[in-house]
Order: sequence, then structure tokens, then C-alpha cells
Amino acid sequence: MAQQNSPARRTALGRIGITLSALLALVLLAVAVLYAWPLGGSDLQRATPKTFTFDAAVGQAQQVVAAETADPAVRPECRSVVMSHGAKTTKAVLLLHGYTDCPKQYASLAKRYFDEGYNVWVPRAPRHGVTDELAHAKLEAGELVSYAHDALNLATGLGDEVGVVGISGGGVLATWLADRRPDAVRHLLLLSPFYKPNSAQAPGFVVKPTIVLFGFHLLPDKVNSAGFSFAALSQYLRIARNLDLDHRNPQLASVAVVTSANDDFIDRQEAVAVPRRLATSSNRTLVVHELPAELGIGHDVVEPDGLGGRADELDGIYFDLYEGTRKG
Repeated sequence: MAQQNSPARRTALGRIGITLSALLALVLLAVAVLYAWPLGGSDLQRATPKTFTFDAAVGQAQQVVAAETADPAVRPECRSVVMSHGAKTTKAVLLLHGYTDCPKQYASLAKRYFDEGYNVWVPRAPRHGVTDELAHAKLEAGELVSYAHDALNLATGLGDEVGVVGISGGGVLATWLADRRPDAVRHLLLLSPFYKPNSAQAPGFVVKPTIVLFGFHLLPDKVNSAGFSFAALSQYLRIARNLDLDHRNPQLASVAVVTSANDDFIDRQEAVAVPRRLATSSNRTLVVHELPAELGIGHDVVEPDGLGGRADELDGIYFDLYEGTRKG
């Protein structure tokens, strides 16, 4: 016959049960705190227009390029690029590069816009394109939106009509501009926008805790095998959580998004859903173009070196999508 538990044994088991219950309560509390943590901030929800003359805009862009040229920490191929026809044009475009990349990503597409008569501004993002390969890990959401906002203000001095192209993290910033600056953004082209990681990279339920823990520096940063900082990626994701997609942009003439079937970095459904809601709010139709898997193109759908000789063809597609003359 089994021996009954002694009073001492029952007391010990009771204490263990109480301890486990307390630990479970703490875990549930921590989870609740992470999910309730606010991701907003006035700096991520405010944008003040500033007017530039053409001469002032070009002058400031040239100052930026000169400062980067004099800075040995900035890699030569990654300096900001301004392409001007010598006077304010009817159209100007702002090109925002992706996370861990730099203006060279747009070498081919920028030339396409310039050849089509546009003045072009391709600014280098903060902490990008420098000799310190992990400088981007110290990115903050506030400095990213300030960079995008300042770049758009400058671009408004380059042309009567202005639009924005953004890839990956730059796509998040381009969306933020279309959302927060309806006075200025007339065309929006999003290339592989990173609003949310692919579930293979991070299941949906861990995204917000990751943003909180790494984006607010509650945990030490981690850098994965691709060289991506969890803290830095969290800044772009935090900006994406601060979009107000119900804002109406009466100036918006076209909204298009390009994704690749081979892209396992972003959530491709979210990449379409976010701009579709933005377009719908402005009574526009989103145009979606997906690159088929057989092209062998992954997340970066614009840098010439990764397009297998298709840069000119794809640049033409992207330009037409941007102008609203192509329907998918």
C-alpha cells in the first residue's frame, strides 16, 4: 500500500505550488506589459513642411555631398546623390534606400528618372554607408523620420510635383511621408516594404515584444548572421506601427507596390495591405506588381548587381508604376 504524504511533505509541495503560481503570474504580467507597451511618440507622428527655393535646395544637397566627401568614414560609393537639370523641373523624386544599404542601391533607377526629366535626390540614411559596418545598430526611429522629412522638404524645392520611392526600410519611411505629408507627396512607389517580417523570420506574436525589448534597449542588441541588428530593425517596425493609414491625401495621384515571390524577409501580405489601405483612404487604387519566382530576385528588387541583367527592364516597369501608367 502506498504511504500517505507526511505533513512536512505536503507543506513542501504546497510551497512549490505557490512558487510556481507566483512565477507564472510574473510571466503573464511581463507578457501583458510587453503587449501593452506604447510604441507611439510625438516625433513619429508630426511633420512640419519647410519651403525651399530651387537654389537653396540644390545648395543644401551639395553641402551634404561635400560634407560626406570630406568625411573619411563615409564610403565613396555611398555618398548622397543629387541629379539636377540646373533649374526647378516640373517633377522631382526622392529615393529612400533600404536598411544596411546606401544611395548606390538606386544607381540605375535614379538615372532613369533623371533621363526622363526629373530632378533627383537620393540621400544617405543616418548611420549607413560608413566604414563602421555596425554603425546602423544605433539607429533610432526619431532620427529616421527626421531624415526622411528633411529629405522631402529639400525635394520640394527641386520640382513642382514631388513623389517618393522607398525600398525595404526606406519603403516604411516613404509610406510615413505619404501619410504625414499630404501637402507634398503626389506619387508613391514602394519596393519590398518592410512593415512586418516574414513569419519564417519572426512569428507574428513575437514582433511587438521584439520591438519593445530591443527597440527600447531593454535587452542587449543581437545581430543575426545577415548583419541585421534587432534594435535597428525594431526602429523601422516601430515607425510602421505609427502610421495613420486613414489620413486622406488629396494630392496623391498614384500608389504602387512591388514585391518578389522569392522574398522571404518581409511579410508580403502586409506589404500590400498597408499601401492598399492608404490608397483607399485617398480614393485611389493600389497597383500591385509581383516579380515571379523564376526571375531569381529576392528582397532587393532594385540594386543593379542583383537583377541578373534585368535592371533596365525593371527600371522601366518601376518608372511606369510610379507615374501610374502601368496597371500591375
